[in-house]
Amino acid sequence: MDYTRLGKTGMQVSRLCLGCMTYGTPTWRDWILDEDASRPFYQRAIEAGINFFDTANMYSLGVSEEILGRAIREYTRRDEVVIATKVFFPMNDQPNQGGLSRKHIMQAIDDSLRRLNMDYVDLYQIHRWDYNTPIEETLEALHDVVKAGKARYIGASSMWAYQFAKALYIADQHGWTRFASMQNHYNLVYREEEREMIPLCVEEGVGLIPWSPLARGFLAGNRTRDRRGETLRSQTDTLAHNFYQDDNDFDVLDQVTALAAQHGVKPVQIALAWMLHKPGITAPIIGASKMPHLEDALGALDLTLSAAEIAQLETPYRPHTISGHS
Repeated sequence: MDYTRLGKTGMQVSRLCLGCMTYGTPTWRDWILDEDASRPFYQRAIEAGINFFDTANMYSLGVSEEILGRAIREYTRRDEVVIATKVFFPMNDQPNQGGLSRKHIMQAIDDSLRRLNMDYVDLYQIHRWDYNTPIEETLEALHDVVKAGKARYIGASSMWAYQFAKALYIADQHGWTRFASMQNHYNLVYREEEREMIPLCVEEGVGLIPWSPLARGFLAGNRTRDRRGETLRSQTDTLAHNFYQDDNDFDVLDQVTALAAQHGVKPVQIALAWMLHKPGITAPIIGASKMPHLEDALGALDLTLSAAEIAQLETPYRPHTISGHS
């Protein structure tokens, strides 16, 4: 396993981050794995050298955090891993149970730490932009979370580039803790982030940890223009159907599968290898509901693509409507 710094920080993370949304309770989403089914994935990831784990308080309404905390205690040492969680989406329908107000952030970090059974998280991220709370209020609260020792670093997730630039500027202006990472929507069939967000992060030294690097399974190559796929998630994931179903997306997929055949590897390995070659990428966040998913992702780390092959993969792309945060 290779490791790299998260942005300009001194913290080193594995080149792959295990996304933990898949692990929780199927009462939240049909395709979620329960704790017993989840445990082998944590064990294998740690054995393979993955030290970076990403969850959120809203995944299975907290159960994902609970399972992650127990897995870390069983399979490794707390100080040997990097734990990231997120705050924004509501945990129930009562007032002040979501968003990025000072009230909610202070409550949410304590709730997340209790569920994880940890004293701190390494990376505390805002899951989206809160249009109802001044960014100054959010940033000062996050700064206080760091100064209280409850988080080592803070990060952000999908938003407009101008919003992220504004947040970085205001943090610098006040001497508050700066965002160290951006968890954005980015993959071979959705590359709109290359226009502004990725160049901004590269310029500012912000680490990129993209979500959905395999386009919610689309880049696995098991879907066709007239068939959604065979897995439960591919059939029921409405976001995937909305994000990745254009004819042009399949043109990109055709190049992925062709190149995979040339290399004798899986399409997902080509898609991940492409991302790992891109400037500014720290660690794609991978999901795995079957063990071969995790093994394929690990295999992508050893795959080298030429400039001509990268161009082959990128040439069919056409602009998309912004998705993931708007």
